[in-house]
Amino acid sequence: MAWREEAARDKVARFADQTYWGRPVPGFGDPAATIAIVGLAPAAHGGNRTGRIFTGDRSGDFLYAAMYRCGLANQPTSVARDDGLELRGVYVAAVNRCAPPANKPTPEERDRCLPYLEREIAALPELRSIVALGAFAWDGILRALAALGHPTPRPRPKFRHRAEATVGPYRLLGAFHPSQQNTFTGKLTPEMLDEVLAAAAS
Repeated sequence: MAWREEAARDKVARFADQTYWGRPVPGFGDPAATIAIVGLAPAAHGGNRTGRIFTGDRSGDFLYAAMYRCGLANQPTSVARDDGLELRGVYVAAVNRCAPPANKPTPEERDRCLPYLEREIAALPELRSIVALGAFAWDGILRALAALGHPTPRPRPKFRHRAEATVGPYRLLGAFHPSQQNTFTGKLTPEMLDEVLAAAAS
């Protein structure tokens, strides 16, 4: 929490003229969503700045472009909370609600935030598929579903890109996180993310 506020106070030069959100970042999307997409945490100068998850950073650029191509968003970009973005049949959230140092939340921070993810999942009555962006999100989703009364299958499903598992009434799908270290190196391509989103929608 302190680091989140520090990042909002000590701005990077390119956003020096902007007022940062600097508070926990909620999920957002279609209340009738059949798909949820869950990431790790807000970016220090993305969601922590704009107040909307995956908004105003390179990861969001990659994710929302894919959602637009798959018909899940009305536009391919997300730059601000009031930019007109609308999601169709999908809800976007994160395991952690505050930007963590080096994008590495502690287990304590994860556990403090998980009840919010649990409530968001429970509030989506049409939800059928959950896409985990990365191993941290995969683990967090399994923990949230267990807390909602849907025990983790045994053996415990392992994260990998295109992994799938059934947990209670939900289909859990894995995708590499659209971070720059994955997208710039080609570990995650637009086609790879499109395939996962199409599978979630099927």
